[in-house]
Amino acid sequence: MKRLLTAALAASTLLLAGACGSNDDTTEPSGGTPSSAGAAAYPVTVGDLTLDKRPEKIVSLSATATEMLFAVGAGPQVTAVDDQSDFPADAPKTDLSGLKPNAEAIAAKDPDLVVISNDIDKIVAQLDQLKIPVFLVEAATDLDGTYQQIGELGTLTGHQAEANAVSTRMKADIDKIVKDVPARDKPLSYYYELDPTLYTVTSKTFVGSIFSLFGMTNVADPADADGARGGYPQLSPEALVKANPDTIFLADTNCCAQSAQTVTARKGWGTVTAVKTKQIYPLDDDIASRWGPRTVDLVKAVADAVAKVPA
Repeated sequence: MKRLLTAALAASTLLLAGACGSNDDTTEPSGGTPSSAGAAAYPVTVGDLTLDKRPEKIVSLSATATEMLFAVGAGPQVTAVDDQSDFPADAPKTDLSGLKPNAEAIAAKDPDLVVISNDIDKIVAQLDQLKIPVFLVEAATDLDGTYQQIGELGTLTGHQAEANAVSTRMKADIDKIVKDVPARDKPLSYYYELDPTLYTVTSKTFVGSIFSLFGMTNVADPADADGARGGYPQLSPEALVKANPDTIFLADTNCCAQSAQTVTARKGWGTVTAVKTKQIYPLDDDIASRWGPRTVDLVKAVADAVAKVPA
């Protein structure tokens, strides 16, 4: 499945597993005129990449990077995005693929900056040969990684002030959301579902770090204690039932039509606490699988769910 491949690549694992009420500050960004463009000084260097001037024809082959670019005000500079970049709605979506990148097709867009999340098929070297600047934005493993990437994209695109503001707002919103959730005497356990074949995440992933904000215990951690599966193990039905999570979160509602009803109907799951107490929560697949500005929405979804679980 393409969705499984996407998550596996984003996590830099060898497994074909993974994730294929919005806050006002994380709603769909506009592509307004950048306010800091005139103040940005070039050349700028981030990592190994140096840009001599502000990029005006950006191609994004990462749905998360696309969201970040628009959030920091660089939307007007983005001229093409990949076929998975569905947010914001006015992003210039094309048939370019981040899973199967084609150097010639990318070059045909005449970009002065390409942003990717994986160096698939050595696409970086291919674009280097074509003298096209490339910036690699790999999957973040925690919120600090998200803030860093937002800042880096802000620097490269001439929107550092806006990028700083986005991160500051995210931090404040997340801190408030977490603080407003009442403390519990006993930590809740959870199972986070990536697909109906029971691929999941551990606490060492970006998603896991979000649940850790609420002191929750991940029932999948023992399945990848040594990290050999990159934080994306597959559980057996027997192991899941035995783990008996207090809550279940579904990140496969759109891709795979999973719901509280389908989970409840699974053979042998009737003894699971989350099923018995109806603590099964559907999530938006896209928001749950990306590590950009809409992470605030994911934090809010988890907080709302935790608040509903009886103490």
